[in-house]
Amino acid sequence: MKYLLDTHTLIWAIVEPGKLSERVRQILETTESQIAVSAITFWEISLKHGLGKVILENISPEDFPGLCRQMEIEVIPVEADICSTYHQLQVFYHRDPFDRMLVWLAKQRGYVLLSKDATLKQYESEGITVIW
Repeated sequence: MKYLLDTHTLIWAIVEPGKLSERVRQILETTESQIAVSAITFWEISLKHGLGKVILENISPEDFPGLCRQMEIEVIPVEADICSTYHQLQVFYHRDPFDRMLVWLAKQRGYVLLSKDATLKQYESEGITVIW
C-alpha cells in the first residue's frame, strides 16, 4: 500500500513518535508499506517554522529531507501535472492550501493519507482514504 504523510505526521514520526496513533506507527514500521512525503511538506515546515508556528527543538527544517532519506521515505517532487490540475479539486473543506495540495496529490497518485486532521477525513467523499 502507498501512504502519503501529512506534515504533522512527518514531524511526529521524526521528533515525537509517541504522538502517532498505534495504527500509523504500525504502517510506518511495516516494510511492505510504501511511505512518501511531498516536497510541499518541506516548504510548509520551513514557512511555519519561520513564522514561529512550528517549534522544532534540536532539529531544523533543513534536516527533514536527509532524515526522510535515512528513514527510506520517498520524497515526491512538486510536479507540474499535479500543480496544473489542482483546480479540479472541486470541494474545499480545508482552507490550508498545503493540505489541499496533499489531498489532490493523494487522489491523483492513489496514496492513502496519514493524518490526524479530522477535516481531511471529509475529502473521503472525493475518493481518498485518510487513516489515523
